[in-house]
Amino acid sequence: MATAMRGRLTTPLVRDNGELRPATWDEALDCAAIGFRRVKENHGPQAFGMFSCSKTTNELNFLAQKFARAVMGSNNIDSCNRT
Repeated sequence: MATAMRGRLTTPLVRDNGELRPATWDEALDCAAIGFRRVKENHGPQAFGMFSCSKTTNELNFLAQKFARAVMGSNNIDSCNRT
């Protein structure tokens, strides 16, 4: 398993034949991109949703909604800004 500090992962993990194993950041990001692409191709863009945090910066919330809309083609984004 990946090295942990105070219960937090310090190395990304990827699932390989049903088991989690340590991976490089590039490999982990590639796996995430493949998963996003697979969901979009198999179920359409509206199957994708994104939650963002109202306590983060406006810039990060803007990037999150831009990714969901422009890259994934989904309007399913919530940043809890109405609270």
